Amino acid sequence: MSNARNDLVLFSPSGIVAKAAPVRKAARRLKAMGFDVRIDEAALLKQQRFAGDDDTRLAALHRIAGEAPAVALATRGGYGLSRLLDRVDWKAMQHSVEQGTAWVGYSDMTALHLAALAQGAAGAAQPGEGVRAGLWAGPMACDDFGREDSDLGGDDVTQDTFSEAMSGELEAVGFRTEAGFDGLETSGRLWGGNLAIVQALLGTPHFPKVRGGVLFLEDVNEHPYRIERALLQLHQAGVLAQQKAIVLGAFTEYRKSPLDRGYNLKAVIAHLRSVCPVPILTGLPFGHVPVKVCLPVGRKVNLMVQGRDAFILW
Repeated sequence: MSNARNDLVLFSPSGIVAKAAPVRKAARRLKAMGFDVRIDEAALLKQQRFAGDDDTRLAALHRIAGEAPAVALATRGGYGLSRLLDRVDWKAMQHSVEQGTAWVGYSDMTALHLAALAQGAAGAAQPGEGVRAGLWAGPMACDDFGREDSDLGGDDVTQDTFSEAMSGELEAVGFRTEAGFDGLETSGRLWGGNLAIVQALLGTPHFPKVRGGVLFLEDVNEHPYRIERALLQLHQAGVLAQQKAIVLGAFTEYRKSPLDRGYNLKAVIAHLRSVCPVPILTGLPFGHVPVKVCLPVGRKVNLMVQGRDAFILW
């Protein structure tokens, strides 16, 4: 790590951590990468399907915000943050970002990220070069640093990208997209995350009213028709038309049905493109997949496409 501050706290704001071993392996791996790692005192608690009851998880969130570590990395997602949003001290969250904290995760962490953006606690849209602090859609401890089936605990590209992001060195990500967008160049505030969470926040005070943004989306265990229904709700609510571009990541682990008869994700995207005039790109390496990039939620980015090579720069 090239950054002077490298203290990292592992915390569990959402679902239960079934076994402690992946968290402890992740802590060892992150330490080997140069982080000064600590597991929050409540990270391994259990209450029904949650990592501790609501008050405990909320207290952990506020405790970490007060400590303002360099990195607050979620152990896993699941469900639970939506229960806390009405009670989060957003000024404390904002202060932690101002003190240098990067809040990192994906999946259910989308709720915290987007609510923080809606409540003005995301940090500056253009913080300058080399700034780590803010909200990062990125890996989580258990699946990306603590996997049993990997000597490294996860994918090395994912881990290297995370290390670059947390040292302030990551300034862009690139990916291959479909043909037809060559020459596209636009800019806007980057936001999004898990589609189901984005959809669930719609109409609440925790849904950020981003106009002229770059919206990225992913999901898991959702059949294409459910993905289409969620996307159409965002479209029919006027959200998609307000964006400069929509970038789709991975939509994985759903079961096909014999009733589909050729209806698939490709058909979903084709239909969405037929009703929504905003450019809709695919191929972003992000979601419930081993290889994922880090994305600075709330920052202004430039989106450029050359041939089939797409770049998000900040």
